[in-house]
Amino acid sequence: MSANGITFVGMDAHKKAINVAMLLPGQNKPVEWQLANEPAAIRRLAKKLQREAPGEVRCCYEAGPCGYVLQRQLEAGGVICEVVAPSLIPVKPGERIKTDRRDALKLARSLRSDDLTAVHPPTSADEAVRDLCRCREDARKDLLRARHRLDTFLLRRACLYTLTRRRWGQPYRAWLGSLKFEHAADQVTFEDYVRTIEQAEERVRRLDERLAAVAEQDPYREPVGWLRCFRGIDTLTAIAVVAELHDFRRFQTARALMAYLGLVPSEHSSGERQRRGAITKAGNIHVRRLLIEAAWHYRHRPHVGVGIRQRRTGQPEAIIAIADRAQERLCHRFRTLTARGKIPNKAVVAVARELVGFVWAALYPATQGQPTQS
Repeated sequence: MSANGITFVGMDAHKKAINVAMLLPGQNKPVEWQLANEPAAIRRLAKKLQREAPGEVRCCYEAGPCGYVLQRQLEAGGVICEVVAPSLIPVKPGERIKTDRRDALKLARSLRSDDLTAVHPPTSADEAVRDLCRCREDARKDLLRARHRLDTFLLRRACLYTLTRRRWGQPYRAWLGSLKFEHAADQVTFEDYVRTIEQAEERVRRLDERLAAVAEQDPYREPVGWLRCFRGIDTLTAIAVVAELHDFRRFQTARALMAYLGLVPSEHSSGERQRRGAITKAGNIHVRRLLIEAAWHYRHRPHVGVGIRQRRTGQPEAIIAIADRAQERLCHRFRTLTARGKIPNKAVVAVARELVGFVWAALYPATQGQPTQS
């Protein structure tokens, strides 16, 4: 696409201020200024860009903690704005000076030379559900930390639970209720740790219920139901995958989705030498973790238990057939890799990569013919 007649604007956005660099058509010297990161200032920015630019205006800024609010505010003012992937911005090897002003100018020049990769922003509704999933993930981590603190405290007091192998069931909780400590300070510490765990469990339970309710509503009901046909994927994993990936039509091939999730091998080849390494771990870490956890279920022989059978009730036969093929293929893949000497952790990553292909086969065809999100 020709850059003639287009004004390119790079923005380095932070919590309090935004540095702006504007390249007018046919000029290399930028127009630079700074403004407050406030809704009123951004509305004035959109009007200023439309007033001073002779033709089309294209803006960009890096994806980061400020999210997509700036993009939505500018587009509401009639200005095209892209959010670009920070890890794919070209970097000069000898560049040693980095400032907000330089970053804004670099973005404007890279946008003009078409060297930036735009990320696909979610809608505000999709972003809300995605953040709810991440909130639940944070709550789960807090619960694990709280339980670990109690475990280490009990270990320091030589209070070891040996009645059953499984902890945090009813026997373990009854054992915790029977513990008494000689010193009052120890008793207060113990009760506070237990109270923190109970509060964290209640928090996780409430978030689980809310996510389950969201999964039963459109537009999540159908894709969540399809994903639940797969072994190792139930409601919470399914709603998180759908919310994180949001517009599934952007992945034209299964390999594109694998690469987006960072499950493809890294490569450094030159000439006749070919060298492939560990997975790239690029892209969405949340979905990658969930699918690797789900892939562990495929180390067992193919089997449709009561739970999976109930989840498949009323689902399309084509989706069930894909899920059955996934069980056969992925179990065979895991056992073949481990028989060849691959450690289970590496084998399960390879299984997760192929599981992504089956997930894509289940979800992508159903999205064809639907209008693309604006």
